[in-house]
Amino acid sequence: MNDPRQQLWLPELCRLPRLGAMLGLAELVVVVALALAPDGSRQWSVSDFLSASGLALWLALAVTVSLCAARGPLSRLPETPGSVVAVAMAALIAGACTGVVHALYAVLDARGFAGDVGFWRFTLGCATVTALIVALALRYFYVSDRWSAQTVANARAQADALQARIRPHFLFNSMNLIASLVRRDPDVAERAVLDLSDLFRAALGAGEGDSTLQAECELAEAYLSIESLRLGERLQVEWQREEPLPWTLPMPRLVLQPLVENAVLHGISRLPGGGSIVIALRCEGPQLHIRIQNPAPDPDARALPLMQGAGHAQRNIAHRLAWRFGPSARMTGAWNDGYYACDIFVPVQ
Repeated sequence: MNDPRQQLWLPELCRLPRLGAMLGLAELVVVVALALAPDGSRQWSVSDFLSASGLALWLALAVTVSLCAARGPLSRLPETPGSVVAVAMAALIAGACTGVVHALYAVLDARGFAGDVGFWRFTLGCATVTALIVALALRYFYVSDRWSAQTVANARAQADALQARIRPHFLFNSMNLIASLVRRDPDVAERAVLDLSDLFRAALGAGEGDSTLQAECELAEAYLSIESLRLGERLQVEWQREEPLPWTLPMPRLVLQPLVENAVLHGISRLPGGGSIVIALRCEGPQLHIRIQNPAPDPDARALPLMQGAGHAQRNIAHRLAWRFGPSARMTGAWNDGYYACDIFVPVQ
């Protein structure tokens, strides 16, 4: 487990999007200064605007690169003193850079947006504005990073919830079944042990990285193989795979197996005659469509599948798919004419 004191709390500014955001903020300050606070003694010229833009972009680049390079040392400080040091560092860099620019204007006896303003007014004004912009930007990026970290933590917690859910619900029945098969049919018992091992290996790694479509299908097959030993002929499984399929498509772990488990527990096992679970996979344009359909009892107001254990698993999976694939992923579930169908749509690319 990572020590929180070793985590870098200062936002990462070396990413291209954030570097672009800092440059954009710098240019926005110049535009606002030109539009809302022009010099009362004269009008800004195109040359003044270009010079001010060049200075602002130079300051933004210098401050951003410096804060990026100092991220490690600054993050070793407590957050409040470290933030003050980071803002003060930005102000010092801005003051030094603008001091050099003003000195050049003075040496060259040039007229312009910098040469017409006193040294201290120019350098302190630029340093103050830079400090304010950096403070706002760091605060925004800090909150954004914490929000992203919380989203990842929620996804991990949901995966852990599935991991914890699969153990007590399934383990004891499976172990009792295997025990009954050891003497009667040792080969089948061995296969069941291997399937159970694969299932719990996946459960233990539920929050650790991505799986693939092929691995998720194999895990669902392992689960159904064990359940078929318990339910016998009451459980029939039909796989419909329309090739080509993106078997290497990264997917969150434990996506199909909990849905197949719901089909068994809330559908097949509640019907005296059992039934057939149909698992269909096909590509529809840029999306992968996965459908799990099974016969199920007619739901009433007190026993809707989405309101019991099935609902928790489906909401959990829907949230993790949305986190992994974004708004283009969606998941639906509905009962109709004696069958319950769950549909998953995720982008192939």
